[in-house]
Amino acid sequence: MRANYNVELASGLFLLLGIAALVWLATSATNLGNAIGNDVYRITGLFTNIGDLKPRAPVKVGGVTVGEVEDIKLDMQTFEAHVTMKIARRYSELPNDTSAAILTSGVLGDRYIGLEPGGSPDVLQEGDEILITQSAIVIEQLVGKYLFNTSGQGDEG
Repeated sequence: MRANYNVELASGLFLLLGIAALVWLATSATNLGNAIGNDVYRITGLFTNIGDLKPRAPVKVGGVTVGEVEDIKLDMQTFEAHVTMKIARRYSELPNDTSAAILTSGVLGDRYIGLEPGGSPDVLQEGDEILITQSAIVIEQLVGKYLFNTSGQGDEG
């Protein structure tokens, strides 16, 4: 009877360790622990189409995460997406002519904002707006344009 109890206890501990390992893997794979800290400054950008960009999406420069998307709102005058980004203060030397593009990473198509620094000697400050933006590329729109453009080519001639 005692041996049966030891086997059940060992099996239970092994199962708990397995669940803990899966939870750790899930949180590290989804970047829940990728905090940028509290010392940040905020910048904004207007995009005509953000695709499926979500708050907490990374903001990267050269593939290095420098911040995250804090908020997304619709500007009711221009009907563009107003995106607020939190950038870690240690990356405060970004030129004020930096451009922003919504890009896709990985096989699953997670969206992030890629910043491309310009050459201005002046740097971005709290509350500045990025003026040069590139919206997300939506595959469905590209396929529709391709099908529409090729269907009319056969009628000419």
